[in-house]
Amino acid sequence: MKTLRNFVLILVLAIVGNQWSQACTSFIISGKATSDGRPILFKNRDTGTLSNITVLKQGEKYRYAGIANAKDTTAKEIWAGHNETGFAIMNTAAYNLNEKDEKLELEGVLMRRALEVCATLEDFEHLLDTLPRPLCVDANFGVIDAHGGCAYYETGNQGYVKFDANDPAVAPEGYLLRTNHGLSGDRKRDQGVERFYAITYFMKHTHRPFKAEKLITSAPRHLRHGLTGVDLWSNLPLSKEDTTWVNFRDFIPRYITSSCLLVQGVKPGEPGSYTIGWTIIGYPLTCVTVPVVITPSGHLPKVIQADEKGVSWLTTQSFRLKAQIFSLPKGSDRDYINLAKLINQEGSGIMQQLKPLEDLIIAKGQKAIDRMRKDGTTTDLDNYYEWVDEFLHKKFPQKNSTEL
Repeated sequence: MKTLRNFVLILVLAIVGNQWSQACTSFIISGKATSDGRPILFKNRDTGTLSNITVLKQGEKYRYAGIANAKDTTAKEIWAGHNETGFAIMNTAAYNLNEKDEKLELEGVLMRRALEVCATLEDFEHLLDTLPRPLCVDANFGVIDAHGGCAYYETGNQGYVKFDANDPAVAPEGYLLRTNHGLSGDRKRDQGVERFYAITYFMKHTHRPFKAEKLITSAPRHLRHGLTGVDLWSNLPLSKEDTTWVNFRDFIPRYITSSCLLVQGVKPGEPGSYTIGWTIIGYPLTCVTVPVVITPSGHLPKVIQADEKGVSWLTTQSFRLKAQIFSLPKGSDRDYINLAKLINQEGSGIMQQLKPLEDLIIAKGQKAIDRMRKDGTTTDLDNYYEWVDEFLHKKFPQKNSTEL
């Protein structure tokens, strides 16, 4: 009873502090549809709270790692993450599961609580069943566990509807998608439709079976508009000096995209602690992916965690590069980008320059992960995290660099 009272108190505090709407693009994939049999969940986070950090915390029952708002170092809210049992969770705002005037958004508090106490989909269902009503949420929660569980829970104030990605009748191709509406809600109030079309196209045209590393590097950087079909890769400027302004509204990555997480679960029989959180803690078009594993040491790269100011070094650097793309001097600067600065025919765009850095980070990280999966050792991962810090401080484009 004390735990329940504490949870309710946290909900009340979050109502005061949460002022931004959540949007986001997401998918979940059953292990039946992945190249290695491990389930996947993915979230591209859109929010007014642009600066994010990665946290690693000890919860009431389990340690968990996830994405939090910068300066929320106590992790009052988690916006996507996984715990040491292999349970993982993320959300997208639904906007059509409750009445129009119900605006409370406490999904981050609920997800933090789930990571603390849940190990399975059944545990999460029990949590939803036993929390006091109203739940103060309007969300699609994507969840996977170490037993192959993979489902969305379209959740409103009074209850939820489950969509199981392992059920061929529900997910004939082994995956499900959500942006900002629930399929069980009032479909007249659907939101995020343009991005739903975009992620539908992306998944349909992605090589099967699905691979985690391919998805995390391509899905949050998909530059084909879901509604208009405009593909920004199809007519590239010649060089970074060729200023080319293009409309950049309602693509999967948007101005308000703050971070991205793809959680790669485990195969049945593997320890849940082998779950990987492939993390982009910054603007996806100007940042790099770093894998996060909950090791016994509790180490993570410092560049993705909060510094003495409560912000992530990598996020700060990615936003500096982002400002070069969204640099329209007047007008609706958030709706237009200088495409030449991002990608161009000579390969000198920001995203193109970051790619070899990211490729090396992923390749070295995969070696450490493979070692862990082979013999259970995590020493290589701890050493790898130290290398990531050193490598990024040395190689990530600096403020005075002439390369960008």
